[in-house]
Amino acid sequence: MTESRGPAPRTGPSHPSPGPGTVPGDAVAAVARSWTWILGSAVVTLVPGVLILVWPDETLHVLAVIVGLYLLLAGAFRFVTVFGRDGHGERLAALAIGVLFVLAGVLCLRHPMQTVAALSLIVGLTWLVSGILTLYAAITTEDLPHRAVVLGTALLGIVAGVVVLALPTESARALTRLLGLWLVLLGLVELVTAFAWRAALRRTALPPDTASGPAPADGSGPPF
Repeated sequence: MTESRGPAPRTGPSHPSPGPGTVPGDAVAAVARSWTWILGSAVVTLVPGVLILVWPDETLHVLAVIVGLYLLLAGAFRFVTVFGRDGHGERLAALAIGVLFVLAGVLCLRHPMQTVAALSLIVGLTWLVSGILTLYAAITTEDLPHRAVVLGTALLGIVAGVVVLALPTESARALTRLLGLWLVLLGLVELVTAFAWRAALRRTALPPDTASGPAPADGSGPPF
């Protein structure tokens, strides 16, 4: 899921070049604030969704492996976003989301022969909790560009979690279609967020006399 990052930087390129004395954390923060990082997160969400929808007759074992890999990769992307945060509360929310995704991915890969109910519970809780944390960060972050997009992403994650948890899926085929559909929807929303963040970065990189509207205050980085 897409998470809420902070306000766009006032000036400068989206990929600042780390100097010789740059600490590793600064280099990782520069990556976390780039719009291409959000784009990569969207691809990580979208590709498994497409694979699941294209091959809906695969076994529960294959489904659990695909979902587990998605959760691990998504968790890695969200962990990197921690370095793009400035506020303690924002860092804590990003870290919690990253750890949640990684733990859920490990559970899926550790016991890939689990039941349909167990897999639904793992994925549903992950989306629900991460959606709530993203909603909190989107509301509390100051000068957040495209706040409506991030709020929509958070609400979509919450709805996805509730639907997966509430709807009974008695067969692996039904769960496959449900998870595939939500992954595609979440991936598409992350794509929109990535391009919206690119537009915000380009506007803030313009000279003050050509930028449209007041420039946001200096802050951390792009939406989660």
